[in-house]
Amino acid sequence: MRRAKTLDLSVGLDVGTTKICAIVAEPAARGVLNIIGVGTAPSRGLRRGIVVNIDSTVEAIKTAVAEAEQMAGVEVSGVYAGVAGGHVRGVNSRGVVPITGKHHEVSEADVERVVEAARAVNLPQDREIIHVLPQSFVVDDGDGVREPIGMSGVRLEVEVHIVTGAVTSVQNVVRSVNRAGLTVQDIVLEPLASAEAVLYDDEKELGVLVIDIGGGTTDVALLRNGAVWHTVVLPLGGDHISNDIAIGLRTPTADAEDIKKRYGCALTALVPAEETVDVPAVGGRKPRQLSRQLLSEIIQPRVEEIFTLVARELARAGFQDAATAGVVVTGGTSIMEGVPELAEGIFDQPVRRGVPIGIGGLVDVIESPIYATAVGLALYGRHSRSPGESGGAAGSTPMGRLTRLVTGFLGDIF
Repeated sequence: MRRAKTLDLSVGLDVGTTKICAIVAEPAARGVLNIIGVGTAPSRGLRRGIVVNIDSTVEAIKTAVAEAEQMAGVEVSGVYAGVAGGHVRGVNSRGVVPITGKHHEVSEADVERVVEAARAVNLPQDREIIHVLPQSFVVDDGDGVREPIGMSGVRLEVEVHIVTGAVTSVQNVVRSVNRAGLTVQDIVLEPLASAEAVLYDDEKELGVLVIDIGGGTTDVALLRNGAVWHTVVLPLGGDHISNDIAIGLRTPTADAEDIKKRYGCALTALVPAEETVDVPAVGGRKPRQLSRQLLSEIIQPRVEEIFTLVARELARAGFQDAATAGVVVTGGTSIMEGVPELAEGIFDQPVRRGVPIGIGGLVDVIESPIYATAVGLALYGRHSRSPGESGGAAGSTPMGRLTRLVTGFLGDIF
């Protein structure tokens, strides 16, 4: 097994509630990222996106990474890890500073200072900033500026989106990865990673809502004018649907999960009346045959609840009409039949399933919504790493991460 330079590799690690997924990628011609290794392992150490058993999580990370390493024929040492969970909060903030550069030209130092001013929000001791994402700059009275460096003016303002998380929850993800023998090159909010993998540039400009329905959480990001304007993580996901099926059909949870994947439909109107499903029973009783419409009638209210909560959250934040380009649903649950159709009815917007785009290598392997977050983490790692940066834990300090995020924004990542 060859040890490739970590500088060349970008490794995304999706630490999810139902699965741990590792994606190994390397740069190719014309800035494309080639996927060269994929590894997955069942996750049993997380609940609703939060680590509750470090030992189980460590073992799953080791298994997934080893599988990806074997496929890629390389050894990896650092990863970009995803974070989610109901503890994540997003808030918009504003910063203003005088322009101190020569001839009153905006310099990189001015940009760093104004973003630093915007991130000076009051936080409880148990919370930390995960991302500071610039949305737009204002130079004197000229607003909507994307790249202020080099412009002349007296006052520089910035609007940013700040993502915060519970210190202990973030630390437990980092600790799990470290105990698996890997360094964390950066922590990335999972809906941002998913957006990086599945969105087209014109969608990001016009305004698009990304809804990543995972096992334990539903991760949401609203992007418009090429920047992130709203993020939220709801503690509801595919596991809740499986649990509803297990209770409603009186079947073991593992069988409920299997039934959901094979026969599940989120919109009862799409299911023919004559279709039936074999349902295993509990306690050694004989399996039963039930209508597939009955199964759908159990699934539909829960999926409706998830989308309704997202719509309510957007309305509360004042962004109900911001997704002009529509909605993109991704994550494992989005594979289920009827999910885009149900979402279209609730949001009154065009809805499509999101699969990773704009990548090379093992495209046929990862062309599924379940890999969106892990591929996005690898893409994020590639874009956010400045040229010549070593592959250690660079950027793990707040200032290092801040500098790279600003540089990333100016490079029009989002």
